[in-house]
Amino acid sequence: MKIRTIAFGLVVGSLSLLSYAQQPIVIKFSHVVANNTPKGNAADYFKKKAEELTKGRVKIEVYANSTLYKDKEEMEALQIGAVQMLAPSLAKFGPLGVKEFEVFDLPYIFSSYDDLHKVTQGTMGRKLLDKLDAKGVKGLAYWDNGFKSFSANKPMKAPADFKGMKMRIQSSKVLEAQMRSVGSIPQVLAFSEVYQALQTGVVDGTENPISNVYTQKMHEVQKHLTLSEHGYLGYAVITNKKFWDGLPADIRKQLEDAMDQATRYANQIAKVENDQALEAIKKSGKTEVYVPTAAEKLALKKQMFKAHSEMESRIGKEVIQEVYKSVGFSADKI
Repeated sequence: MKIRTIAFGLVVGSLSLLSYAQQPIVIKFSHVVANNTPKGNAADYFKKKAEELTKGRVKIEVYANSTLYKDKEEMEALQIGAVQMLAPSLAKFGPLGVKEFEVFDLPYIFSSYDDLHKVTQGTMGRKLLDKLDAKGVKGLAYWDNGFKSFSANKPMKAPADFKGMKMRIQSSKVLEAQMRSVGSIPQVLAFSEVYQALQTGVVDGTENPISNVYTQKMHEVQKHLTLSEHGYLGYAVITNKKFWDGLPADIRKQLEDAMDQATRYANQIAKVENDQALEAIKKSGKTEVYVPTAAEKLALKKQMFKAHSEMESRIGKEVIQEVYKSVGFSADKI
């Protein structure tokens, strides 16, 4: 009788384990932007590819537009395991304690996507991602959004036009230095709060890639958009390191393949989507779009370059110099 009971228990236990093994691994992927942005579309593409390659053994739940966590909350949520995957902007890693990532915030350090990719797709980019391990975070890839432009309710063509303006920024000491270099007053706000802050005059203006301006309808409450392309906004796709290391090796490899495909897709569509957003803003007639002359852009660049030397002690002079070397940048060219 006892043997039968044990045998029955083993069968039930085996079936329970089999049932458990067949349950898909759920990965919650949280982000703060709209679905129809480069990051939003890339996250959806990753979901599609991950579920295809793992044949349903993994289920990706994408939570867009701060529906799960706001950008002030999401990093802690990842570290404690409440969410498994994020794609925060690179500025978020300074407050986490990896200040070297703030090199990406320096104004006018990248002149093109080609220059940028020499860093993000090279050994330096990987080296920076590896620094996240000590924070319980695994860096998987870099995704482009685009180059930022300034918006406000008045024309912003020369450094003097920025004086006294309350400009929204992400939480970044580098961006604070950038704004102060032209006499602006930096205001840190969560991304989800920016539209209302612009609408009510809590801030006078902001900086964003064009796709963010359009999808968040900021152009409806900003009369002027200056195509300064002064800085880069990109993302690092990250996961909880303990969760990632605990995945079966074959699933981890399939997810890496899905991420590689999603990264190529993300970086291909970034420029296209920003160009399309710019055309949509122009057609709306709600914002005057201004293209700075070469002389105006140079004047802005010279003024903002002060942030480079000011941030050397924070980011690390050697990190900044390594980026300069990678992209062929020289202060003498300004």
